[in-house]
Amino acid sequence: MTAAPPLLVACLCAGWCTTCDAYRATFDALAARHPLADFVWVDIEDHADALEDDAGHAPDIQNFPTLLLLQDGQPRFFGTVLPHAAVVERLLAEAARAALPPLAGAGPQALARAVLALQHSGALD
Repeated sequence: MTAAPPLLVACLCAGWCTTCDAYRATFDALAARHPLADFVWVDIEDHADALEDDAGHAPDIQNFPTLLLLQDGQPRFFGTVLPHAAVVERLLAEAARAALPPLAGAGPQALARAVLALQHSGALD
């Protein structure tokens, strides 16, 4: 039996968002319950330049919290979610069953590269 590919769960939020502020404790608790996955918090305003694609376009994130789930470096989910732990738990369970196909769009691919670059640079907490 092989291990599941590494998972990265990125929460894309904004510092002014009160929903994100309230969700932060839930997100941190999820990270503690899932030590084999990497959980990162990405403030889309603090990292706006780094999140732009090759053409200089920022990701279209209008609602919060927005999650990006990467499995083995490939985006498997990108979208706004309800700020409840059960949503992420369900996504992680689907990833473990290999039930989340890779997203093919250029936007999620570019965002995935940008988030991974930020993570590797140490810019995310």
